[in-house]
Amino acid sequence: MRDNTVQQKAFEFALQVINLYCRLRDNREYVLSKQLLRSGPSIGANVEEALGDQSRNDFIAKMSIAYKEARETRYWLLLLQASQLARIDVSQELSQVEELLRLLTSIIKTTQQTPNQTNRNRNQLPATDNA
Repeated sequence: MRDNTVQQKAFEFALQVINLYCRLRDNREYVLSKQLLRSGPSIGANVEEALGDQSRNDFIAKMSIAYKEARETRYWLLLLQASQLARIDVSQELSQVEELLRLLTSIIKTTQQTPNQTNRNRNQLPATDNA
């Protein structure tokens, strides 16, 4: 479906969060489920925005927001697990969000450490010499 690893994993995670939300609602858990539904899919939405970047700084900013959303999602998952408000195993979702955090951290650090090349949009073709 998608070529970009973090994009694909964030999309799959969003689907998992939606599924978890439905299971939580079936178990009459209404507060944490809404928080998860807001923060979990937001990770992928911000990754998508980053991939349509207009500048290197914009890319880093959007990936950083995705990272923050992943941290928030991890928090809600840990709270859900510790509180046992619903007897639903969230270990798979925790594992997935940890993987997303590792990927996003790596992307952000690598991008920050890579020298800024050109501001040319990556979708533009390179200029040709018509000599």
